[in-house]
Amino acid sequence: MAPSGQAVEKQEPPGPGLDPELKSWKCLVFYLCFYGFMAQMRPGESFITPYLLGTDKNFTQEQVTNEITPVLSYSYLAVLVPVFLLTDYLRYTPVLVLQGLSYVSVWLLLLRGSSVLHMQFMELFYGVTMAARIAYSSYIFSLVSPARYQRMAGYSRAAVLLGVFTSSVLGQLLVTVGGIPFSTLNYISLAFLTFSLVLALFLKRPKRSLFFNRSAPERDGASPSELDRMNPSPAWPADTKPGRALLGAWRDWTLVRMLRELGDNMRLPQLRLWSLWWVFNSAAYYLIVYYVHILWSLVNPTADTSSVYNGGADAASTLLGAITSFSAGFVKIRWALWAKLVIAGVTAVQAALVFLMYSTSSVWLCYVAFVLFRGAYQFLVPVATSSSTSCSSWCCSSSTSRGPCSCSCSTSGQAAPHPPRPRRRRPSRC
Repeated sequence: MAPSGQAVEKQEPPGPGLDPELKSWKCLVFYLCFYGFMAQMRPGESFITPYLLGTDKNFTQEQVTNEITPVLSYSYLAVLVPVFLLTDYLRYTPVLVLQGLSYVSVWLLLLRGSSVLHMQFMELFYGVTMAARIAYSSYIFSLVSPARYQRMAGYSRAAVLLGVFTSSVLGQLLVTVGGIPFSTLNYISLAFLTFSLVLALFLKRPKRSLFFNRSAPERDGASPSELDRMNPSPAWPADTKPGRALLGAWRDWTLVRMLRELGDNMRLPQLRLWSLWWVFNSAAYYLIVYYVHILWSLVNPTADTSSVYNGGADAASTLLGAITSFSAGFVKIRWALWAKLVIAGVTAVQAALVFLMYSTSSVWLCYVAFVLFRGAYQFLVPVATSSSTSCSSWCCSSSTSRGPCSCSCSTSGQAAPHPPRPRRRRPSRC
């Protein structure tokens, strides 16, 4: 039997130059970002509404507005929570494959479908792809160490934005300069999506996830997840009564634990404010993104495909959104003090831009208003993310040793620490 000192030496992790995870980190980042880039290469997406209203499909404005497009909103609402739970339970990769299959199904129905029912199924599959975006955004946090979270999140977000921008510019150039019809543009999108589906099949499947698969790595000798370290499960003594043990087991169920953590986080005023903004503003944002192409077709009802600049508007809005999202990280104000005023101001500007899109008869003003609207939304998204994370992560870490979560954010947007304990007065030696 080897001495304990030697056993400890064998269990020590290798140095930075010998760490296999460090060696494969660059390759993993490149492959994941390349997949995220290719999954956004859909040059025909900006021209789906003109394609449906054109001679290829010949649907009416009322059919597209009242029968086809609303299915996307309702299907997205119906599958969002189940896909979120399946994403964590199946450990991300199967949901990414499901997203790729749904994208291929969307464009197959778009190209081969001929009835309103076919287009409704197309919108249903598109709702699945939107709900499955959570798999890509949370996938990276289960593969790398917490020290690399910020860098990986930046790389993956940059890859997605670059993919959307490149796709929109490519689609606009093919339509305006190349004179390619919308149907050919959709076939090109189908080829890109098929390739991204093949890439998804070779993505590494993580061994753990944030909720359902916390304890799996411990059996393999890996370190527990971050949420395990913040919320360790209590050990019940052997003489515990059956009723109390059953109550403890019920409290440790994954769904119950998720709801309990959600309730603890919602007690924070700053986190509650940003969460409510995210819910309502995102609902309005996605509804406008869904229906804005119909508005553009109504304002500019032209049969000349080369004069449709939907792809250019999407590219410009993506570029402005990336700039505002990046610049938001350098804004130094006390968000806990000025958050309500900033949210009210940005929301008022968004409402004015939406009213401008509704009231104007110029498609170019519609394009400009839409670009500014998306830029304003993308400006507050990283602020909401950082403000929410700074509060909830501190609250979760402190609740393990201090009881229920009862912290609040300070005026700087960061979690306010507990006040220091008063020092004991030393007895006088006199």
